[in-house]
Amino acid sequence: MTQDMNLAFYDRVSAELADIHAQGLTKPERVIASRQGPVISVNGRDVLNFCANNYLGLAGDERVTQAGIKAQEKWGAGTASVRFICGTLEIHKELERAIADYLGFEDAILFAAAFDANGGIFEPLFTEADAIVSDSLNHASIIDGVRLSKAQRYRFANSDMADLEAKLKEARAGGARNIIIATDGAFSMDGYIGKIDQIRALADQYQALIMVDDCHATGFLGDKGKGSFAHCGVEVDFVTGTFGKALGGAMGGFICARPSVVELLKQRARPYLFSNALAPAVCGSSLEAIRIAAGDEGDKLRAQLFANAARFRSAMAEAGFDLLPGEHPIIPVMLGDAKLAQDMAARLLELGVYVIGFSFPWCRAARPASAPRCLRPTPSNRSTPPSPPSPRRARSWGSSDTPNRSYDFRLSSAMMTDRPTGLSAAHSTTAAISGATDMPI
Repeated sequence: MTQDMNLAFYDRVSAELADIHAQGLTKPERVIASRQGPVISVNGRDVLNFCANNYLGLAGDERVTQAGIKAQEKWGAGTASVRFICGTLEIHKELERAIADYLGFEDAILFAAAFDANGGIFEPLFTEADAIVSDSLNHASIIDGVRLSKAQRYRFANSDMADLEAKLKEARAGGARNIIIATDGAFSMDGYIGKIDQIRALADQYQALIMVDDCHATGFLGDKGKGSFAHCGVEVDFVTGTFGKALGGAMGGFICARPSVVELLKQRARPYLFSNALAPAVCGSSLEAIRIAAGDEGDKLRAQLFANAARFRSAMAEAGFDLLPGEHPIIPVMLGDAKLAQDMAARLLELGVYVIGFSFPWCRAARPASAPRCLRPTPSNRSTPPSPPSPRRARSWGSSDTPNRSYDFRLSSAMMTDRPTGLSAAHSTTAAISGATDMPI
């Protein structure tokens, strides 16, 4: 009987995988045989990389790499311990000081991943007496973190300030002791930048705290790349972020806040208490990436990134593709069909352009019933000029009047051939293209 039940479990797993594949939602892992950069090696050949969140192009930077190697040589492979037992090295404290100083906060705490930072921030700080008001399109890690807390939960429509105010009024009327507004600083699927200045005004009016996830903002948005709150010219109470994107591309997350908050998190945040400390190599690489991002070179990298993104957005729009509006280097290309997005990504790879098609639950437009899909490229700051786009206008991918899919593929690849353009792909229910910064266009 037990064996039959176990077989039934494995049959169910196989059936679920088959269903995922049938819907065109399978996420195969393509193996890369080179370091991260504007050009990567896949399946034995070089292709243009339009998929990484390597916004400043530092993931493959030799200085960042060597800083990690030196840190590992000095401190070893790791601590074999959590922080409070035997796992706090001097380099951990140095990285905490560096990220706090860079973003203009008093203190910071490190996590093994940004997912852990978002998953660990709410439960230690907020109880059933408090309220969390969360944007409906927040990252999955924020959603999971909110679920772990016993606080009252409210969701407001994405970047809808009227709905946010209504939820704040409701939370206040419900007698909430403390209210925290949680939002992405930049939404990773569509590239929209959060309205942090307007959120700040409402937070002041209703005596609420603000937590911003700046994983897709730290290093390149705002003055010196301090993030979305700096881009909007305001201060916030908590910032969560990552070293795995613009700041070196390795791994690890952080929370910046007041020292008392950081200390309470160190005492009670379960992802911090029960995970090994960050590897010294990650700390060394991240420190060097922060040094570069915070300086004059960082200003040049950011300027190149946004110039590349603007050029890519303009050329794709001129070619007739359906793009979501915005100024972020994430530039979603909407297709409206999951399989079409997967097919387009596969065809582009054949043509030497690495992008990934995204669909539900990553894309904002996608729902299980209709499941529209997208590509999300990200231009980088180190690309050289691509070939000019074709003067012909492409018809919208996925529309009923598209006569020839390969025609559209050729148009999209025409902008990126001859020379690397440093774009990386995105996630949505249509097709998205976003921009990192490892090549000047």
